Amino acid sequence: MVFERPRRQGQPQPPANRNQGNQGNGGDIPSPWLEHPLDLIPSPDSSASFVEYLRWMRSPDSAYKDTAKLQILQMAEENANYRDRLSQLNKRTQLIAGERNCFPVTCSWRIRVGGHRGPESILLPAFDALGIPYIPSSTIRGVARNQAILDFVAQGMTWQQAQAEVMRYFGGLDAQESDRAGKVIFLDAYPVPNQNSSSGGLSVDITNNIWQWDDSNNLTYDPNPQTFFSLNKPTFLIGIRPTERCNPVDFGKIKTWLISGLKSGIGSQVNTGYGTLITPQNNQGDQTFFQVPFIIQGQLIHSKQKFKNLREPYQRNAQGVLNRDQNNNLKPNTTAEPEVRCIAFKSMLRYWFRTFSLGVLPIGNIETLKTYLQAFQRGETVQPPAEVRALEAILFGSITPQTRGWVQFQLTEGKIVRPEAKNDRDDYGEQSGNLILSYSSEAPQSSQNAINKLCKNLTWMMFHLGGVGQGARRPCYSRQNRNPRANPPLWRGSTLIPESDDEFWELPETVQEFKRLFRQRLQAFYHALHQLTGHTINFQQPLTVGQVQRDQWTQAIDSNCRIIVCTGSSANKKPYALATLHDPALKRDQNYDADLCGKGGKPSPVWIADLDDYQVVTVFGGTQNPRQQYLQKLRDDASKQNYAQIFPFSS
Repeated sequence: MVFERPRRQGQPQPPANRNQGNQGNGGDIPSPWLEHPLDLIPSPDSSASFVEYLRWMRSPDSAYKDTAKLQILQMAEENANYRDRLSQLNKRTQLIAGERNCFPVTCSWRIRVGGHRGPESILLPAFDALGIPYIPSSTIRGVARNQAILDFVAQGMTWQQAQAEVMRYFGGLDAQESDRAGKVIFLDAYPVPNQNSSSGGLSVDITNNIWQWDDSNNLTYDPNPQTFFSLNKPTFLIGIRPTERCNPVDFGKIKTWLISGLKSGIGSQVNTGYGTLITPQNNQGDQTFFQVPFIIQGQLIHSKQKFKNLREPYQRNAQGVLNRDQNNNLKPNTTAEPEVRCIAFKSMLRYWFRTFSLGVLPIGNIETLKTYLQAFQRGETVQPPAEVRALEAILFGSITPQTRGWVQFQLTEGKIVRPEAKNDRDDYGEQSGNLILSYSSEAPQSSQNAINKLCKNLTWMMFHLGGVGQGARRPCYSRQNRNPRANPPLWRGSTLIPESDDEFWELPETVQEFKRLFRQRLQAFYHALHQLTGHTINFQQPLTVGQVQRDQWTQAIDSNCRIIVCTGSSANKKPYALATLHDPALKRDQNYDADLCGKGGKPSPVWIADLDDYQVVTVFGGTQNPRQQYLQKLRDDASKQNYAQIFPFSS
C-alpha cells in the first residue's frame, strides 16, 4: 500500500515538521495519517479526547503498521489535557450523590475497564460520548452485585438462591414487583485530575503473549507485542445515592459490598494485577496468602517502546540517511520504557509451573478444560484435571475458553530505584516492589491449601532459577569491557533477589546444602500438585517430552533436563557458570552456539541464576550436545564439593 499520494504539479513542499524521508534512501517515510487538505499532521486541541487522533488513522497494512499505531497512541497520551472536564464531571458526581455518599478509590497499578476496538483492533478503555475515559455506572453496579452474591454463597446459599436474594437490593426483571427497581443509584466514575496527570492516567500499554499452545497441543515461542490504552495509577471518585425505597441499613450493606468488590479488582485482567482498587477503608485484600518484597538488578522489566522524537519516528545515521534493518525495513527510533509490571511475574510463574508440570503430568487438551469448566459452572464439586494445559489455565486463567484463574497477582510499591546504564561509569539498573498472591473469587475453598503450598514453593524456585524481564535467562553481568563497537546494554541479564527476613528465604552457604534445600522445595511443589489433582506424581522417574536433538528440545523439566548447582572461579567478572557458557571452546564458527546460547527468535535452552556463593543452572535437552558438553565442562572444571545435580533425583 502506498502511504504518500503523489503531489500535484506546483504543490508546495510540506512544512518542516512533516515526517518526510530521505529521497536518496528510498522515498518518504511511511505516514500513519490520512491525507489532510493542508498536508499537515492533524493537531487537535489538548482538551480533545484521544478519539480525535484515531479518526485520522489510515489502515497501515504494511511492515510499518505497529510503528504507526505506537506513534498515534503516544501522541494522544502526551497531548491529552482533560483537567477542566474531569474536574467538572467529578463536581457533578458530588452534587448528585452528595459529598457524604462519595469516596475516592486509587488503582495501585493499571486499570482497563470496558473495551472498544479502534482502528487496527487497538484495544481502548471505556470512554463516554466526549471521549473521556471512565468507569460506567453499570460496571460499578455489577461489582457490588457480584460481591453480594459471593457473600450469600459463603453463607451457605446456592448460586441461584443468592442471585434471587440480591434482587431485593439491586432489582431484576424476575424480582417481585416492589423489588424490580434497585434501591441505590450508581453513578459513572471519572478519574480525578492531579498534578502528575491531567489526562486521568491515560497511558500507552503493551501486551505480549510469548508462549502459545497450538491446536496440536504444542508450545510455540512467538512474541507478538501489541500496544493499547489503559489508565496508569488513576484515582476515581465513586458516587452512589439511595433511592426513596432504600433504608439506611440496606444502603450500608450495598456500600460495603461495593467497597469489598472494588478491593477485589475491577475491569479486565484483574488476576494479572490490573484494576486493584484501594479505598480508605480497605488497603489489602483478605484473600492474600503469600507476599515477598523483591529487587531486580540488570536489564529490568520493560513496558512499551517510546519514541525519542515523535516527529522523527525512524532512525537516521550521522549523514541523516534513514537506517534500515536486514530486511530493508526502516528502524523505529524508539527506546524501551522500564516499568515494574505485575504481569511479568505472573508470566514467569506460569512458565516455571508449566516446565515443572510437563515432567510429571500429561499435556492434555483443550476439551478437558472445557468439560471441567462446564461442571464447575454448574456448581458441581469436581477435582481439577491432572493435565498440564488444563491445569495451567485453571490456575492462571486463559482466553479460549475464557477463565479467570484461581490465583490473583498484585504488585505494590513498584518503582525504578536506578535507571539502566547509559555510559561506562553507570551501575546496573534496579527496580523494586512487593509481589502479592491471593485467591481469586473462583478458587474453591477445598483447594486453597494446595494452591497456597504450590504457589509458595513455585515462587521460591522462580527466584532461584533465573530473573524476570529482559535477559531473565542470565544473571546480571557487566559488559563494560566489551568490544567498543558492540551495542548497548552495558549490563546484561536479570538477577531477582527476595528482600525478606523470613526464614523461608534463608539460603545455606554450601553447594551440597543448597541441593538438599532445593529438592525439599521441589518435592513440596510436587506434593501440592498431587493434592490438587489427586494424580500420582512420580518425580523419581520423570516423563520424556518430545524428541531431543542438537537443534531441538522442549522447554520442560523432564528426563532430558538437568538442573545443577555449582561454583568456581573465572578469569573475568562473570559468574563461573556464565563464564563457562561463554567459553571460546563452546563457540561454533567463532560465534556463540545458537543451540546453547539462543539467537534471534530462538530462546536459549540454558537458564543461569547467580546466588553469590554458587549458581543454579537449568539446561533443557541436556542429554544432547552442545548442552551435554557444557554440563560436562562445568563438572570437570569444578571440584566435587562445588558441583551437584539437583534434577533428576537419580543422582
